[in-house]
Amino acid sequence: MSAPLVEAAGGVIVRPGLGGGYEVALVHRPKREDWSFPKGHLEAGEAHLVAAVREVYEETGFRVMVGQSLGEVCYDDSKGRPKRVRYWAMSVVGGAFVPNDEVDLLVWCDQVTALGMLTYREDRRLLARLRHPSG
Repeated sequence: MSAPLVEAAGGVIVRPGLGGGYEVALVHRPKREDWSFPKGHLEAGEAHLVAAVREVYEETGFRVMVGQSLGEVCYDDSKGRPKRVRYWAMSVVGGAFVPNDEVDLLVWCDQVTALGMLTYREDRRLLARLRHPSG
């Protein structure tokens, strides 16, 4: 018997960068010692998009506007269960980052720097799907 699918959602938060490019927000999770995008599990009966906005707020303190869907990534979680995470591009419309139990650091960086910092291959592939926020 296979383990049930773990459903999660999150966001790739973007802002204008220097020279017409853009920057993305990466979060550091001390419990996992990794760099990733904010994400988390769905609550009972919760829609993926609602969960994505909630998780981004809980982990970063940012209120966001949702942009393009970036699709989903699938992998086995740390307990060996199949996991699917659906992502959206997002931009900040309010709030401020305050370190918390889940996320102790947040950095803004360009795409090349982000590709070098991201811990997981799935996150690097996800970042490659992001079109310029204005396009």
